[in-house]
Amino acid sequence: MDQRNQFHRQVALMRQSLFDQGYIDEQFVQLEELQDDTNPNFVEEVVTLYYRDSARLIVSIEQALDKSPLDFNKLDSLMHQFKGSSSSIGARKVKAECTQFREYCKAENGEGCMRTFQQMKKEYATLKKRLEAYFQLARQAGPSQAASRPK
Repeated sequence: MDQRNQFHRQVALMRQSLFDQGYIDEQFVQLEELQDDTNPNFVEEVVTLYYRDSARLIVSIEQALDKSPLDFNKLDSLMHQFKGSSSSIGARKVKAECTQFREYCKAENGEGCMRTFQQMKKEYATLKKRLEAYFQLARQAGPSQAASRPK
């Protein structure tokens, strides 16, 4: 097996592990299906934009969590936006934490919101590191055949 094929195999295995460990979902595959020869880095560009734009939302949520009393409607609205953008890239674990956070908002449970927000930030940072490594390896491997559905 030549080095290029070896890289493609590593990329495929890394991608599969992102699915197996629940970091990404079907939406990620749909993004990959939009990628072609004219825009070979489409998914990476979308993910980069997501991290740039969502960083501002995280700051807004942090600021809202610092206020007393907590404005649960505002927090829910901010998290709704964050969940939407996370869904758009298939960030499965992040999205699950967003859903939990919104449940705590409905219950007006400030402590639950704080705890879930910290967990969400952890999942967000972990996914960022994992995707950066994935995209770096994919760039080294060069273009490959069309994306396949996870098993």
